[in-house]
Amino acid sequence: MSSFKKIFVKLLLTILIVLFSNNIYADTHDKDKSSSQNKEEPLPLNDPFVGDSSFSGGVKVITEDGNSLAEKKRIDLYTYKLVGIIKSDSDSFISLINQDGEVITVGMFEELNDGVKLVDMTTKEAIFQTDEKYLIMNFKNQIKETSEY
Repeated sequence: MSSFKKIFVKLLLTILIVLFSNNIYADTHDKDKSSSQNKEEPLPLNDPFVGDSSFSGGVKVITEDGNSLAEKKRIDLYTYKLVGIIKSDSDSFISLINQDGEVITVGMFEELNDGVKLVDMTTKEAIFQTDEKYLIMNFKNQIKETSEY
């Protein structure tokens, strides 16, 4: 029985030595790797969640004849992008986002700013009324101006 005990003890010691040596080796291996990968990458300057180029070049304005206007009197609507439309029988709302990431919710017949009022909407666009024209904004950040709706 004593020979069996000696063999068992030697086997147990061998197993323990192998287990501890592997843990120590793996532990030092991880430390070496983490010290070389400890450098953080700088954050990007633009917000990747805002979208591609929706705010970089402004809004594409389309007149009744289909031409794009290069210079236009700015209304606050041009600084927003349409991000959501909720329409029901009782209430209807749209959500707009500006360059700072602020979300604004406008209900039917509410004014976004002085003289720009939400008057209608479809599943693809929101229609605003100003003093002399209608502005139709879609999800592609295009605003079409018409004199009649």
